[in-house]
Amino acid sequence: MPPRAARPPRCTRCNLAKHLCLCAEVPQVETRTRFVFLQHVMEVSKRSNTGGVAALALSNAKLLIHGSMAGTFDMEVLSEPGTWLLFPDGPTAPPDAPPPRQVVVLDANWSQARRMTQRLPELRALPRLVLPPPEPGLLMLREPSHPAGMSTLDAVARAVALLEGPEVAAPLARLAALRVQRIADCGTLN
Repeated sequence: MPPRAARPPRCTRCNLAKHLCLCAEVPQVETRTRFVFLQHVMEVSKRSNTGGVAALALSNAKLLIHGSMAGTFDMEVLSEPGTWLLFPDGPTAPPDAPPPRQVVVLDANWSQARRMTQRLPELRALPRLVLPPPEPGLLMLREPSHPAGMSTLDAVARAVALLEGPEVAAPLARLAALRVQRIADCGTLN
């Protein structure tokens, strides 16, 4: 069997191959809502990961790693008043509830995200921010494994639009579309 071709070097910030690097395109989006990204340790080095890029774009964001052997994070951040979980299933907030001050975003594949919600009691207790299903025509690299599935970056853009308005979310949506387009044009995630 012939040896595998060497993968091109990746950008250490956006995690894409250097020729696809998005760093110069990452906007700084100001939000009232704080976004806490709880990234599964298996997502950290994936080329397909978009949670890290979303965290870079949001000035009011915090990125935490779940499942790291190096240590744990302070679970108190998940229990702060006004915290909701961006997730398609579970208890939603009452219609008259004030908007969240903080949204926890699980940056993982569907099976990892579901296990995280089952294993972390702090997550199970949070009201859910449920997004409507993605509109037809949303640019995606692959078919989602869940009917409400989309990339973390797409989900965050839609959550920002819902909470703070489409004009605030527009730079995130453009970044998500640019990422998909660059990868599709090259035909690879390398």
